[in-house]
Amino acid sequence: MDARQRLANRIATDKDTVERDLIKLVLTIVELLRQLMERQALRRVDEGDLTEDEEERIGMTLMLLEDRMAKLRDRYDLTPEDLNLDLGPLGPLLPR
Repeated sequence: MDARQRLANRIATDKDTVERDLIKLVLTIVELLRQLMERQALRRVDEGDLTEDEEERIGMTLMLLEDRMAKLRDRYDLTPEDLNLDLGPLGPLLPR
């Protein structure tokens, strides 16, 4: 068995779902980053590091990002749970 055949056996792709699967992976990464940014923003608010205008701008930005994520999930028929990768013994990628 040559290297190409071994690779084909390891990577199971379906040409009909490759776009949706790629979008799912990209949205998973974006959702992880969104959640990290949200936690960082909340930490900065709790510490009083931000002005009221900065708090408002960050809040609006995070709300807009969440709205856009929801629209993309709807467009590709994905749920928030679809974006939560199972990392085996490490558990889920995203907090529930």
